[in-house]
Amino acid sequence: MIVTLTANPSIDRALALDASLVPGEVQPARAAREDAGGKGVNVARVVAAAGADTLAVVPVSDDDPFNDLLRATGIPIRTVPSAGRVRANLTVTDPDGVTTKINLPGPVLDEQGAFAIIDAVVAACADARWLVLAGSLPPRAGADFYTRVIGAVRETWGSAAPRIAVDASGPALAAVVRDALPDLIKPNDEELAALVGEDPSADTDLVAEAARRSQTVVPARAAAALVTLGASGALLVTGGGVLRAVAPRIAVASTVGAGDSSLAGYLLADIAGRTPAECLAQAVAYGAAAAMLPGTQAPTPEDLPPEAIAVSSFSSSF
Repeated sequence: MIVTLTANPSIDRALALDASLVPGEVQPARAAREDAGGKGVNVARVVAAAGADTLAVVPVSDDDPFNDLLRATGIPIRTVPSAGRVRANLTVTDPDGVTTKINLPGPVLDEQGAFAIIDAVVAACADARWLVLAGSLPPRAGADFYTRVIGAVRETWGSAAPRIAVDASGPALAAVVRDALPDLIKPNDEELAALVGEDPSADTDLVAEAARRSQTVVPARAAAALVTLGASGALLVTGGGVLRAVAPRIAVASTVGAGDSSLAGYLLADIAGRTPAECLAQAVAYGAAAAMLPGTQAPTPEDLPPEAIAVSSFSSSF
């Protein structure tokens, strides 16, 4: 089973325009949709759509309208009482696939709420193979919140604890890498560059190789890194080297949730016993499938592009 935590869920509202977004102007939208969002929810939806076992832990109050959207996903959920309403995020996409996002911060997480979430995640991890901690943190949660979750899960379950994947950025990602030794992190190229102290405009392959060779991240502080590169595909960085997968050419409908789908695709391949190269290829296939769907939809295995995903070794030492 793959357990996910979405500490800061969202109602994802998506608008599709007939023309490029023009700031300051009034423009008609040709389509709109509303989905239960948040990175952990997105991962769980993709896992469930593939027929694998999943459980999504989500803080939400009983009277929150988000519950209707969450139930509509059909995924197994474990809710934790929340002190405020789930935030709404707005995504605007033009005909060329250019996406503009506006994200709200979400309700404040106090210490009592933090303990409740941690307890729920620990309980959910019985018999789990992976735990995914994904997305932004609520205001006042503290950059070490994911580190606290990881510590509690490993302390409770010991050798039976699931492997842990973290999809975060900024201080939260830095804290996890510094203190929690995750099994997998999933930054994008800019997040990885910031993590290893490189210029975000630097060549992505060189940034990934720096992360491995310097051992500041992989494998000293994280066992592996799945680095999503959008239309350029993805990298898999391990202690042994760097693999690169090239993304297929697609018509982009929305990039929202594509990275989450990539992570889900990787984990689905991993629990199926696939090789690292096969896990990376499936990650890119799922990310591409998500980008071809409007809004924050979960791709199914039937949505995957038919082309084989090419994977090559970047490092000669792999």
